Amino acid sequence: MLKNFLLQFVLLFVFSPVLHAYDNSLLENCEEYIKYGTPGKSGTLLCRKGYLLAHDSERKTPIWVAEHLISKRVTGVIKRANFQPDPDLNIGKRAELIDYRGSGYDRGHMAPAGNMRWDQQAMLESFFLSNIVPQIGKDMNQGIWKELEEKIRLWTISRGELYIYTGPIYAKKPPDVIGINKVAIPTHLYKIIYDPIAIEAIAFIMPNMKLKSSDMPAYIVTIREIEKKTGLNFLSTLDTETENIVESVKAKNLWIE
Repeated sequence: MLKNFLLQFVLLFVFSPVLHAYDNSLLENCEEYIKYGTPGKSGTLLCRKGYLLAHDSERKTPIWVAEHLISKRVTGVIKRANFQPDPDLNIGKRAELIDYRGSGYDRGHMAPAGNMRWDQQAMLESFFLSNIVPQIGKDMNQGIWKELEEKIRLWTISRGELYIYTGPIYAKKPPDVIGINKVAIPTHLYKIIYDPIAIEAIAFIMPNMKLKSSDMPAYIVTIREIEKKTGLNFLSTLDTETENIVESVKAKNLWIE
């Protein structure tokens, strides 16, 4: 399994979708999510109560999703919502429920529903398909990926505050797709967790396949590696020296919960 991961990792390529530049006015209600800059300047920007994302209208998936977690946001009791197409995206430019039906893939959250228990609107919006990618279910979305999301919530409680960046990587060109709207299937998923208090980060790239949860430390990477594979630029508002250190240091193991 690890051999397959390493082989696919080597084959990754940089892709930066050419869509349109951001209108800065769209960021006004999502300032907390861009404290450390927007990772890219392409895609359709969608400001939500619990996250901010850039959406790729060709692949029908997010390019990146940014969150700001504090302890009170990960301990609420709001119930889960239902999946639905994003009402702010035009038909033909978005994923539809029928695209996932019978596909064999889970509807994998990038900003997890478990991070939205603090507010009903935030929970509802997390189920928009603009926040979703086709993800292997058993032993991935329902396994190691879910466990990583749970760890992040525990890290938020113990550390007080975290900034999270999540998204897909497409090593295959063109990517495999599902549904009549040709929703792109990522070969890998990335997640970056930045602690602004300790000024340190831990980052992951996981192949979109069945994985052993016990192997989670094997998928730890540097932020620089994610930037190379995606063409994105994270934590760009940090001073140059700090950014270079944070992004080039690879966490030696999982953070203590």
